[in-house]
Amino acid sequence: MKMFRILVLLAAVFALGGGAARADDTDPQNLLYMDLSFGRVVIQLRPDLAPAASAQLKKLARQGFYDGVVFHRVIAGFMAQGGDPTGTGTGGSGHPLHAEFTQSEHFVRGTVGMARSSDPNSADSQFFIMYDAAPALDGKYTIVGKVVSGMEFVDKLRMGDPAHNGIVSNPDKIVKMQVAADVITAQEKARMPKPKEPEPEQVVTPHGIVPK
Repeated sequence: MKMFRILVLLAAVFALGGGAARADDTDPQNLLYMDLSFGRVVIQLRPDLAPAASAQLKKLARQGFYDGVVFHRVIAGFMAQGGDPTGTGTGGSGHPLHAEFTQSEHFVRGTVGMARSSDPNSADSQFFIMYDAAPALDGKYTIVGKVVSGMEFVDKLRMGDPAHNGIVSNPDKIVKMQVAADVITAQEKARMPKPKEPEPEQVVTPHGIVPK
């Protein structure tokens, strides 16, 4: 009977997703604020699926790497690709990542994936945001996160020419990308009352109390 109860509990755990711990949707350390000229896009990172890629995006965001970088390739009904400081689709940070492919999640609208060349271990700084589902990408590209707010602003990105593989002329830029925890910390610090300056010491003289 005791063994039966244990098996029931284990089944319940797996039914609730008791494999790898899923990233907390509300953890500001796992949220990126990507500001476009249209508005803010919030991306939830998935360190449970792609720890190295998630850490790399956070590191680069904190360095200001993505600020001013364009979405150089945007294909209607497919995806928007950015993150290349050269704007050509061939650049990166110089720190390629090993593949972190998964079969447990799928490329659907709002999924954020890591762009790469034909080499599975070539993802770096470039990422793409899906406009629609693309099952052909499942298990072949690293899923690093998903858009949880502001997908309507991604929809407004200037589209590329289908005849030229979606390359955009005069592309839209990322105004600023930040880790949400850093923004919240800065805002909290700004709201804190400033410490009072110490009052100067005073001494008593025949002529009254004067600063020391």
